[in-house]
Amino acid sequence: MADYATTKSFEKGTTSRVPASRARFTDADWAYTILRLSFGANIMLHGVSRLLVGHAAFLAYLNHYFEKTPAVPTSLLPAFAWVLPPVETTLGLLLFFGLWTRFALIAGAMVLTALVFGTNLAQDWNVAGLQLIYAFLYYYLLVHRDQNMVSVDGMLGG
Repeated sequence: MADYATTKSFEKGTTSRVPASRARFTDADWAYTILRLSFGANIMLHGVSRLLVGHAAFLAYLNHYFEKTPAVPTSLLPAFAWVLPPVETTLGLLLFFGLWTRFALIAGAMVLTALVFGTNLAQDWNVAGLQLIYAFLYYYLLVHRDQNMVSVDGMLGG
């Protein structure tokens, strides 16, 4: 007689019986993992690309981006240019590996909130619209964190 395990289904409240050898991770777990990996890589590469071009180039970009935005004090931009790239790199790496995932998602969403303010003050509506997609991804990954099984957190039981 085959050994069976009960697994959760993607739809809430339903379970299915599958052979125990196949029951380790559900399709929902794998889908969550792929989304988390892709999103983590995206956020990490935002930071890495800014680190690679250097502080001066990123600061020049920010100064140009906000030159017609009097509501954003230019005195804040140098500190922002120093802080944002390593923060994005770190949060992206944490998401990619699924380590401290809850912290990384909440912190990343807070960083995005700051970016949304700046983008809207610069009246860059196309980027503002894209940032709403990022906000939704942070929401989705946080709400469905119980599917974060294929991760460092999952291996550590967290």
